[in-house]
Amino acid sequence: MAHQISVFAENRPGRLRKVTGLLAEAGVNLRALTITGVEKYGVIKLLVDKPDLAYEALIAAGVPAKKQEVIAILIEDEPGSLYKALSALAERGVNIENAYGFLTHESDKAVFVFEVEDPKQTVELLREMGFKPLSDAEIAAL
Repeated sequence: MAHQISVFAENRPGRLRKVTGLLAEAGVNLRALTITGVEKYGVIKLLVDKPDLAYEALIAAGVPAKKQEVIAILIEDEPGSLYKALSALAERGVNIENAYGFLTHESDKAVFVFEVEDPKQTVELLREMGFKPLSDAEIAAL
């Protein structure tokens, strides 16, 4: 199972800089990030190589953060790959609550990261369908 760090922050200059600075000082490398802002506040979602260390560094600095399970799957970087994965999940009634993706250093691979209500059950479904959910260690190795 993979983990992401969600940081709750005011939507103002310097907040992202502070978060990434704390991670850099802790020796944590970013794999992907997304920001959702709603008026004066936002949520920064981070996929990192060392989620436990990232969480501890942020909390120690007084930054409101949460570590949560997410699902990350490796897919081909070609038209229709994401559609196939999403179709298989939709047919089994899995609702994706939040998602983002990124390319790997391998030119033919991409990673799709998503949040669902029941990650453990969804991981089992994905394995049955032939997808390989990535662990934190596998994400760190990308």
